[in-house]
Formats: sequence, C-alpha cells, structure tokens
Amino acid sequence: MKNRKEHIPFYVITGGPGVGKTTLLNELQNRGHATVPEIARELIKEQQDNNGDALPWKDKKLYMELMFQHSVESFKQINHSSNGTDPIFFDRGFLDALCYASLEGIPIVQEMRTTAEIMRYNTHVFILSPWQEIYQTDEQRKQDWNEAVFTYNKMIQTYRGYQYDLVEVPKAPVGERVDFVLDFIKKH
Repeated sequence: MKNRKEHIPFYVITGGPGVGKTTLLNELQNRGHATVPEIARELIKEQQDNNGDALPWKDKKLYMELMFQHSVESFKQINHSSNGTDPIFFDRGFLDALCYASLEGIPIVQEMRTTAEIMRYNTHVFILSPWQEIYQTDEQRKQDWNEAVFTYNKMIQTYRGYQYDLVEVPKAPVGERVDFVLDFIKKH
C-alpha cells in the first residue's frame, strides 16, 4: 500500500440498510467525485444470478467472508491507483462485513481483525441514521425496520471499536446531504 500520513482520502459512507447511502453516493458521483459501489449488494446480486449460496439467507458465513474479501480487494485496487489527494467515497467498507459477522454471531478470525487494524480509511466515517420515511425492502435488502435500526447501532459499535470517528449525516434532501459531506471534508 502507498505510504499515507494523517490524511487518507478514502471516506466510508455507512449505516443500516435503506438510509440513502447509495443515493448519496450517486449524487457525489454526479458532482464529479470518485465512488466505490457497495460490495454486499453486488455480491448478493451475483450470487442470486448464479444460484450461489453466499447469501445472508443461505450461507451467512460464506457471505460475510466473500463480502470482506471483495471489500479488501477493492480497497487495495483503489489504493494502488489513487493519487492520494482526491477524496474517494466508499458505499460501506470492509468493517461492515465485520459488523455483519457480529450481528449474526459469526466468529471473526484474527487475520480479518489484523487487516481491519492495518488497512485504514479516513478517520472520519460518515454514518446515516435510520430514516423510516425512506426505508424500503427489495430483492437484495430483506431486513425489516427493527433489523435496520439494530444494524445501525451495531455499525456504530464496530467503527468506534476500530477507532473511527463517526460523523452523523443529517436527514435531509440528497443535495443537502452531499453539501454536508463535502463541507465537512473541506473543514477537516
């Protein structure tokens, strides 16, 4: 990995399911910023298309392992090609896979913990809180509202456990959310 000092321009946008992360990232991309799509959603779609077992409603452990592995690979590829200064926004990070493991009672192997401690995103992680008015389920998102809230709380615990500072993105129209994120980065 490239040697980076204090400022790592890799920003995670996370939270429970259905809180507007992807909409926020799409608008960041529309404004010319680099984004990395959510690995979990891509993995679920790929597994559904191929009748695979690595799904949260089939083989949860395999799903978590592949989600973590794909997220780490994505991080490494971006890290290798990044100029090191322009912000890059990730729709979830590899810590989200560890959060999922914790939610499901799946043991986290030491190698994954070590990877999460060594490979670092920017210290500031943007988190979106549950927002019932916009919450919807679909073919890849099957969690009910209570699971979404529980996931959000577990996400806070996971990221704080790895010494990240969480920045709550306000519930607002997507343009205002993007302005909030970009203004925060400029100030910090």
